[in-house]
Amino acid sequence: MRTTVFRSLLATAVIASASGFLCADAAAEAPIGVLVLREHGVGSAAQAQPYVDKFVSVAARQNGWSGAKGEYHTSRGNAEAFISAQKPHYGILSLGAFLGLKGKHNLEIIGQVAVNRAGGQQYHLISKSASDLAGCKGKTLASDHADDAKFINKVVSKGAFKLDDFTMVTTTRPIQTIKKVVKGDAVCALVDDAQLAEAGKIDAGLKSVWSSDKLPPMVVVAFPSAPAAERKAFQANLGKICEGEGKATCGEVGILALKSASSSDYAGVVSAYDK
Repeated sequence: MRTTVFRSLLATAVIASASGFLCADAAAEAPIGVLVLREHGVGSAAQAQPYVDKFVSVAARQNGWSGAKGEYHTSRGNAEAFISAQKPHYGILSLGAFLGLKGKHNLEIIGQVAVNRAGGQQYHLISKSASDLAGCKGKTLASDHADDAKFINKVVSKGAFKLDDFTMVTTTRPIQTIKKVVKGDAVCALVDDAQLAEAGKIDAGLKSVWSSDKLPPMVVVAFPSAPAAERKAFQANLGKICEGEGKATCGEVGILALKSASSSDYAGVVSAYDK
């Protein structure tokens, strides 16, 4: 009887131990999540996802990760769902998105990435009839950036104006914003540098009547789920991802520069946003 009980207990212990090892192995082999959140960009997430897959695959090989999974999103709502479900280790975020999410998710700046035609580094008020900022205030203003009033009022305008100074004509697509001014549905429009480049192609009469300071590029961040040693190694390797085999992939993605960075590189915009 005692022998039977002992064998039963031993079998239970072995099964529990094996289950523990299997769970540990599964956790160790879980792919490292990478979130790419680019708000107000041209194109859809479905179009961008294959390029993100290639980029994340290169990053995984460069850093010796057994596996990695990247997801591209254009809205914070979808990005937050990914964060909740996948617990990513790293993210590449638009500046406004980073500022809005940094506190909630305890994001640590580890790098920055300049992306061709990503926009978001400088903002403009454009118009066909107004000649300056004063000529836009009190008038209709079209913009697809109005969903983040705090970012626009505190970081972009730096007090020169607030969105409440205008009668807002809210748009949902970058080109739609420009066409509102072209058609006369709005006197002015708030656009970023990528949209400004397109504005001249659509209508030669459109001109910038006010511009913001140039802002830092998209932010590479680490989430608290990233182990310290892994995070340190990834940050050190950021500049190498677009070298060698990764050069062509970075070119396809449109990355112009990828390098290590710290909180000091974004201190000005963080201070403006938080005050």
